[in-house]
Order: sequence, then structure tokens, then C-alpha cells
Amino acid sequence: MTNEIELFEVREPAIQTIPFVYNSPHSGRRYPSSFLDESRLDDVSIRRSEDHYVDELFSAAPGFGAPLLVAHFPRAYVDVNREPYELDPRMFSDPLPPFANSNSARVAGGLGTIPRIVAENMEIYQRRMPLSVAMERIESCYKPYHACLRRLIARTHAMFGFGVLIDCHSMPGNIRVAGSGLKPDFIVGDRYGTSASTDLSQAALQFLEELGYTAVRNKPYAGGFITEHYGRPARGLHALQIEVNRSIYIDEATLEKRDDFDALAGSIAVFMQQMAEFVGDYAIDQALAAE
Repeated sequence: MTNEIELFEVREPAIQTIPFVYNSPHSGRRYPSSFLDESRLDDVSIRRSEDHYVDELFSAAPGFGAPLLVAHFPRAYVDVNREPYELDPRMFSDPLPPFANSNSARVAGGLGTIPRIVAENMEIYQRRMPLSVAMERIESCYKPYHACLRRLIARTHAMFGFGVLIDCHSMPGNIRVAGSGLKPDFIVGDRYGTSASTDLSQAALQFLEELGYTAVRNKPYAGGFITEHYGRPARGLHALQIEVNRSIYIDEATLEKRDDFDALAGSIAVFMQQMAEFVGDYAIDQALAAE
């Protein structure tokens, strides 16, 4: 797991023509044999935290002129949608370094940078591990991944003077919006308006609803570390997290694709095109407003 080609890939257009970067950080499904040997889970259970096939759902991005960054390492191995050192001291046989964040809600829930559990609170490991194992994963996977993502965003911003990061995820089929009982097909997260302009978020919601899907904003997922860290609307850098309900495209028990998988991918491609057209107009409007 030390070769960058194996860790992740950037699916590039021939020429980047739109100010978008698409990112699929949790769809990785290459599980190191040494990791599986350390786990107490079977081959299906260990995959419960994957954003299953999200890289395929958003695979049209390069065709529209935007790069798509795809992780190949699994989220259960190392989660790049966390701070670099959100670590759970209960997992390690050594004390944590003083710079580690062991008090976050994500660590308390077992979902730190090195996750303790997969979905449904299933413990991953049979025993505690040396801290050096976590540090090696952070150095070999987490840091190169974020360095690549930063380069893509910086390049996009330099080319267009404006950039939109779409962070692509999936969510369990049983997710409901608190107080309404609504089971959304999509959730658009913008960290409650801090990672992207409201105009972009509202446009995303409108396009998804016009395609026939139920879409809500920020509840219960407002965006994780990536959305929060890279979204800087005041600098012309916007970040949206898009969550797709897994139950509409896979059988969550077997993880097999449903028959309408390709139809959903087609709808997402339409959504991506609509967003590109909207942002093209929006960026021009913003530039004119700034003059």
C-alpha cells in the first residue's frame, strides 16, 4: 500500500474545461491482505463503510471536462475525510502523540482517521495495534491523497479564478430527516452555508428535485473534514458534499448493484452537466459583480 498508483488515481479530461473537481474518497475497495488478516470481520462486513461504487456513479466527470480523484484504499483502512490525526487511544498499544485529536465526536463514535468500527458498530480489529501502523497509513495514504487534492483545487482556481469541489459520498438507506421521517435520495451538504454559496447549494437541490429525486440540505449530513477544510467561498473556492442513498442503487445486504444503477448514473451525469452550466454563468456574474 505504498505505491501512489495503487493508492488512488486522478481520472483526467483531455483538457479541463470547467472549474470543477470531483472527489470520491470513500469508494476504495482494494483491501490489503495484511489488513484483512488483522480484522475480525468477514469479507462482506468489512465493506459496510464503503461508499459503494460512488466513483462509478460520478464517472462522467472527465467527459464534462473535470478531474475525478478516486481513492482505491478503503475507508476502513484510513479515512481521508477526517483530520490527519483523529485517533482513538483505545486502539493502540502505545500512547498517542500530543498533537493527536482523541476527543472529537468522530473518534468517540469509532470513526476517526483510523476507524475502529464499520457501520452498524462492528469492531474491525481483533487486538490493539502499534501506533506505528497508524502513522504509516497516514504518511503513505492520507497525506499523498490530500496533497493531490490540494493540487487539483489550486490548479482549477488558477485556471478559472473560481473553483467548485464536489465531494461524492453515499449513505445508508435507513437515514431519515429528523422531525419529518423523510428518507432523502440525496443530501447536499455545505457546512450550513460556510463551505459554499447558498446559490450553489440551492441550484444543486433544484436540479436533483427536477430529476425526480428527494433532496435535502445539510440534515443529517452537512459535510465532513474535506468540505469544511477546502471550502472557502470568500476566495472563490466552494465545496459541496453530495450523499446518495445506497438503497436506490444497491442491495445493501449483498452489495450488488440494482438493475437501475445505470439509470441513476445517467441522472447524476445530467445533474453534473446542469451544475457546470450554472456555475459557468454564476462565475461570470460574480466576476462582473466584483468589478
